[in-house]
Amino acid sequence: MIGFLGTVTGMVKAFMSMASAGANVDVNILSTGIYEALITTVGGLIVGIIALFAYNYLTTRIKGIVNKLEMRIMEFMDILNEPAA
Repeated sequence: MIGFLGTVTGMVKAFMSMASAGANVDVNILSTGIYEALITTVGGLIVGIIALFAYNYLTTRIKGIVNKLEMRIMEFMDILNEPAA
């Protein structure tokens, strides 16, 4: 969301600069805001992609641990349910 916020503020900055320049719109005026928008978008995408990989890795690990625990619990319940000798 921070990347998206930066994109919006960068584009607002670009359009404000363009509006204040009037008829004398310069490429440098526009490029500053667009550069800010693109950099924050890239930053947001990098953070989002890393977070997605971390989330998938951790949920896979947790599912594996839960499956092992369920298997051990079933083995324990089988031992408890064995008839007494």
